[in-house]
Amino acid sequence: MKIGFDAKRAFHNKSGLGNYSRDTVRLLSEYFPDNEYLLYNPKPGDVDFAIKSSNTEVVYPHGWLNKKLSSYWRQKPIVKQLVKDKVDIFIGLSNEIPNGLDEVNVKSIVVIHDLIFIRFPELYSAIDVKIHVKKVKRACKIADKIIAISEQTKEDIVNFLKVDPNKIEVVYQGCHPTFQKEYDLKLQEEVKGKFNLPARYILNVGTIEKRKGLLTAVQAISDFKDMHLVVVGKKTKYTKLVKEFVTKNEMTDRVHFLKNVSMPELASIYQLADIFVYPSIFEGFGIPIIEALFSKTPVISSTGSCFSEAGGDYSWYVEPGNSSDLKLAILELWNSKETRDEMALRGFDYAQQFRDKNVATNFYDAITK
Repeated sequence: MKIGFDAKRAFHNKSGLGNYSRDTVRLLSEYFPDNEYLLYNPKPGDVDFAIKSSNTEVVYPHGWLNKKLSSYWRQKPIVKQLVKDKVDIFIGLSNEIPNGLDEVNVKSIVVIHDLIFIRFPELYSAIDVKIHVKKVKRACKIADKIIAISEQTKEDIVNFLKVDPNKIEVVYQGCHPTFQKEYDLKLQEEVKGKFNLPARYILNVGTIEKRKGLLTAVQAISDFKDMHLVVVGKKTKYTKLVKEFVTKNEMTDRVHFLKNVSMPELASIYQLADIFVYPSIFEGFGIPIIEALFSKTPVISSTGSCFSEAGGDYSWYVEPGNSSDLKLAILELWNSKETRDEMALRGFDYAQQFRDKNVATNFYDAITK
C-alpha cells in the first residue's frame, strides 16, 4: 500500500507540527514497514530530517510551474500527482488537505490538532483566523476520516464545525524516543555544568507565548527566594513582558532562559528538574507534559482543555492564569519529596500508553479501517 503525506511541516517546522509530522512518518515506517511512504514536500527545507528507511521517499512537485508555485501546488495540483503515483491513502498531518482530493480515488485523512483559533481568535490576526477557519472547515468536509489528537479536540470539531462524531477518531500523540529513556549521571552533570543549572529548579518548556502562561509561573514563584525557574522555548514578543516582570521583581538570577539546547540535553534537563509546570490556557494535547511524565518529573498543569488527558490522574491541575493557586501547588510539591516521588512514579506508569508502538498501532488502525 502507498501512503502519502503532506510533509511540508516535516521539512520546514522545527517544533510543534513539524515534530508531530516527523514522528508520525518515523513510527509508521518503522512499525509497518511493508508499506511505501511518500513524503510530498513543496521544496527543500531547512530542518534536519534524515530519511533512514528504504520504504520512505521524498517527492517534490513535478513540472516547472508547480515548482515555481509550490505553495499553490499543495492546495490543488498535487492531487494529479497523487493519482499518477497511485497513492492509496493521503494524510494531511496539519489541519488541511488539498482541494479536489474528494473527487479522485484516493482515501483522505486529515489530522486536526486544535481549534484554538476559533476558541481564542484574539490570539491571532484577523486574516490568520479567516485562513485557518476556511482550511479546517474544507478539510473536515471533504476528508474521508478525521483524526483528532485528543478528546478535547474531537469535542471542539463537533461543536464548532458541526461534524458527525462518527467521522472522527481520537489518536493520542506520543513524544520523541529521546525523552523515553533515562540518562546517566555523567551526562546529567555535563548538562548541569554547561547550562549552569541550579541545584534544584522548576522547569517550563514550550514556545514563550501568551497562551502558554509563562508569566503566571514567574509570578507564582516571585516570593520564594530559593526557587529557580528554568525556561526552554522559542521566544516571541510575549517574552519581553515576562522579562520586564522578572527584572522589576529582581528575579534575573532565578529565572533562567536557556537557548541552543539539543534534544538529549533537554531530556536531561527534564530529568534533573524537581517540578514541571505547564500553565497553558489551552492546547490540542500538550506533548511537554508527556515528556515530563517519561522523565519521572511531577507535573503541574491547568484545569480544562486536554491537560488531564495528557497528564492523567496523578498530575496536579490548577485554574489557568491563577498564580495564587499555582503558587500553592508549587510550594506543596517543592517541600514534599514523598509527594513528588509518588507523582513521578504514577505519572510514569500512566505515560506507558504513549510509547511508540502503541501510538503507531493506534494511528495505523485509524487510517486503514
